[in-house]
Amino acid sequence: MLTPRRIEIFKAIIEEFIRTAEPVGSKALMERYHLPYSSATIRNDMQVLEEMGYLEKTHTSSGRIPSTAGYKFYCENLLNDAQVDQKTAVAIRSAFEAANLNIDEAVQQSCKILSEMTNMTAGAIGPDSSAQRLNQIKLFPLDERNAVCVFITDTGHTETKNFRFEEDVSAKDIAECTDVLNERLKNTPVTELSEKLQAIKPILAASVKRYELLFQAFVQAFAKFASENENVYVSGKSKLLYQPEFHDIEKLKQLMSMLDDNRVWRSLPDSKKALAVKTSHGAELTWVDDVAIVKSSFHVSEGEEGQLMVVGPSRMNYEKVVSMIEYAARMIEKMYSGNGGNDDSGQ
Repeated sequence: MLTPRRIEIFKAIIEEFIRTAEPVGSKALMERYHLPYSSATIRNDMQVLEEMGYLEKTHTSSGRIPSTAGYKFYCENLLNDAQVDQKTAVAIRSAFEAANLNIDEAVQQSCKILSEMTNMTAGAIGPDSSAQRLNQIKLFPLDERNAVCVFITDTGHTETKNFRFEEDVSAKDIAECTDVLNERLKNTPVTELSEKLQAIKPILAASVKRYELLFQAFVQAFAKFASENENVYVSGKSKLLYQPEFHDIEKLKQLMSMLDDNRVWRSLPDSKKALAVKTSHGAELTWVDDVAIVKSSFHVSEGEEGQLMVVGPSRMNYEKVVSMIEYAARMIEKMYSGNGGNDDSGQ
C-alpha cells in the first residue's frame, strides 16, 4: 500500500538517483533530504516499494534504484507541472528569432537546442510534406543542360532538385515553363502534382519549344517529392557516450545502430515492450528497457504535424526535459500555424 510517507521517500529516491546515478540508501535520504523518519523505517518502506515493483535492488549495493514501472508512476502522479525557466525560454525564442527559418530549418534548430540543453540525443520528424500544397516553383538555369529547381510549399517547406537535360534547353524555355507551372499548379497538393502535370502537358507543348525535356524532368522530380514525405533529423547522438547507463559497449553499439535508422525514430514509442504515459500538456513519455523517450507533437496546419523527441537513460530530469520539449513544440506552432503572437511567459 502506498502511504504519504512512502510516496515522500519514493520521490526522494527518484530525485537523488537522477542527480547522482548511484543506488540510494536510507542514510543518504536522511542526510540530504532531512526526512523525519528513522533509518529502519526508511529501509522498511524501501523494501515495500521494491515488492510493489517501483524500486530495484542492485547486486553491487544495498541501495535501491527506480524501476521502469517506478519512473512511470513518478511521471504519471508526482511530476510537477513545471514551466520552462525564463532563461531557457529566452534562449529557445532567440534561436528561432535570430534567423528567418522555414519550417524544416526550425525543426532542425529545435533538435540542436534540445540536445544541447538536455545533454541528450534529440530527434525530430518534420511535417509530412504529402499533406502540403505547392506554393511556388523556381527554376534557375546554370547552363544549357543544367538547372536547379526549388519547390516551395504553403508551409515554407523547400525541396531542391538538380535537373540535367540530354539536349540544350534555352533560358526562355525555362522561364516560360516556370510561368505555366506556377499559374496552373499553385495550391495543388504535393501528392497530386504528377497527375495534374500530365493534364497540362498540351499547354506546355503549345508555349515551350523544348517542353518534352522539361516535362520529363518535372515528372521525375514531382514523383520523388511526393515519396520523400517525412524528414527525420537527429542531433547529439554522441552524448549517449557520456551517460553511465550506456558504458556497456555492446548495449551502446546496439542503441547507436538503432538511432542511425530513420525508420526507428518513427516507431520509437511504439515498441510492444514499452510503458507509456501522457502529461497534461500532451507530451508523451515512453520507456523501453532502460531507455526513456520524451515526445511532443506540433501542428502547423490541418492534418499536418511533426514530432520532437529526446532520447536518453531512464534516469533523466523529467521536469526539465518535458517542460523544454513542450515549449519548443509550442514555439514551432506559434511561428508556422498562422496563429502568430509573442510568448513571454514560461509556457
